[in-house]
Amino acid sequence: MEVATLKCVAKGTESGPTGGKMLGTSIHSNEDQEIAEQKLWRAVIASTVEEWIHGPGRRQREAEQFLFNDDDDYRTVCFSAGIDPGDLRDRLQKRFARAHPRKRLRALGGIDFVH
Repeated sequence: MEVATLKCVAKGTESGPTGGKMLGTSIHSNEDQEIAEQKLWRAVIASTVEEWIHGPGRRQREAEQFLFNDDDDYRTVCFSAGIDPGDLRDRLQKRFARAHPRKRLRALGGIDFVH
């Protein structure tokens, strides 16, 4: 997960306890940018899930491949979105099993899901 980037901003000077000048700083985080980036990556995941569920055949297969077999990029996208990759995969597999009790998920090597 990405660590918040912090920026120090000079606020002026103040007198220290010995009468000298002391630089006061305040820390501002780039939370707005991080929230925007998380929203973007969440939209990427939502779009991919939408393609997996409702897309044409080829796009469904590509989305399924990404969601269930692509560990490197999938994990990076999930972490960038602030989502636990394992939890998302588990929830998607359960959703698939409920929606298609007799089908196999291709991307997982044709594993049958049992309720």
